[in-house]
Amino acid sequence: MTYSLTAAIRSATGRRAKTLLADNKVPAVMYGHGSEASNLELNAGEFRRILKTAGTSALIDLELEGKPMQKVLIKEVQVDPITMEPAHVDLYQIRMDEELEVEVPVKLIGESSAVKGLGGTLVQSLDEVTVKCLPGDLPHAIEIDLAVLATFEDSIAVGDIVAPKGVTIMNDPNSTIATVEAPLTEEQQKKLEEGETVDVSAIKTEAEEKKAAEEAKAAEEAKAE
Repeated sequence: MTYSLTAAIRSATGRRAKTLLADNKVPAVMYGHGSEASNLELNAGEFRRILKTAGTSALIDLELEGKPMQKVLIKEVQVDPITMEPAHVDLYQIRMDEELEVEVPVKLIGESSAVKGLGGTLVQSLDEVTVKCLPGDLPHAIEIDLAVLATFEDSIAVGDIVAPKGVTIMNDPNSTIATVEAPLTEEQQKKLEEGETVDVSAIKTEAEEKKAAEEAKAAEEAKAE
């Protein structure tokens, strides 16, 4: 799939760049390979759609008036802490003949019989991996089939990934991606429920009880004297 994004040269910088947000535009900067950084402005609506579909792991054709089309990746997105809308974007210009390292999301597919048949709970410990490859080989996501999780003892590790041709997974092969936790037994569920209704204020630690006993004993001895 091809992703395209249009941009214009931005003259407003610093605090003045914030005025772009009111005009439904997002300030951005493009850099990479020692070239001079370019201040750009993007259409906010168009960028949100691209971010949702392409994310940070897909090549984007950046169309800039008066300049050749550039291949870029979304490197970083700063969001407004109140509106949670994009407030500034970093675009990284790439070369198709140079390898790069990119964080790629892990996409879980299929069904685990340990979940469906045994009532377990799927636990995903890793939601993205770092890949190294040429831009033309960059996968949008790494798919993991959950069918291999047939029991509660089964697990999927980074080393189990069959990487696409030309792609190297850089993470520790022993890092766990997904497992299935067994459901609580009736006894465990009962203890959990009991623990939730316990009056914590009525509980005394062993140290507190010992201290109270020592104080009571000292008081008795003082009275006897």
